[in-house]
Amino acid sequence: MAPRPNWKGYLKLSLVSCPIALYPATTTSERVSFRTLNRETGNRVRRQFVDEQTGDPVQTEDQAKGYEVAKGEYIMLEDDELKAVQIESNHTIDIERFVPRAEIDELYLDTPYYLAPTDRVGEEAFAVIRDAMRTEKMVGLARVVLFRRERLMMLEPRDKGIVATSLHYANEVHAANSYFEEIPDLALPKEMLELAKHIIEKMTGEFQPDQFEDRYEKALIELIRSKQKGTPVKPQPTHRQTNVVNLMDALRRSVEGDKAAGAGKKPPSGTARGARKGKARMKKVG
Repeated sequence: MAPRPNWKGYLKLSLVSCPIALYPATTTSERVSFRTLNRETGNRVRRQFVDEQTGDPVQTEDQAKGYEVAKGEYIMLEDDELKAVQIESNHTIDIERFVPRAEIDELYLDTPYYLAPTDRVGEEAFAVIRDAMRTEKMVGLARVVLFRRERLMMLEPRDKGIVATSLHYANEVHAANSYFEEIPDLALPKEMLELAKHIIEKMTGEFQPDQFEDRYEKALIELIRSKQKGTPVKPQPTHRQTNVVNLMDALRRSVEGDKAAGAGKKPPSGTARGARKGKARMKKVG
């Protein structure tokens, strides 16, 4: 059963439109979460809004949003006033432009959503828009109001549906130059690069996300279980990173260690690609 949609409205391409819904494509519900407790009583602590000047508690019905126009001076906005701000993207995802997917820098990608039709009447129009993008190898750019912000969206066909990924605006992405400009241009020895390439080739596999797990989350769960049982908490082993004194020597030792680990092992049958797949499946994190 699909989760609740974050948004319902219409997908529009020129004069073609269909009713659709946006669903969250990812979740954080499986993560370990904590409550703040009173250490003395063990009771849960609840947050409370108080007036900055008087210190008196402010009830929910007395709270309003304010925009600071000067130091300590605010324009107060009520919820019904904010709801009255209506633009087309409140209810319609209108595709404004099509671009090749490769033109969108990964830095601009934010949050993915699944976009699907909500009734049988609109399924044909939805399929036409989806398949036309797929045939032309293009993604659509549109805007939608989500969580009281108009967000730029990239629409990309996937299977029988469309993935709508919110994009950062240009002013939200830092220019790389300010972080990378002081990195010097180095002329690296050919042998050093060849050793590094050899390590990369040996570690190459396919991306299989189910092979990776949140090791910190796992350690937290083990800690909680130990506390629940009243057993001593086992200290987690840590591996300190040693300083590299000689980079060439470190690369050589990495290659030699990889060869020693693989000595005597029979390679998987099949093509070279198949061998890489086998190695990728055996490399479990954690």
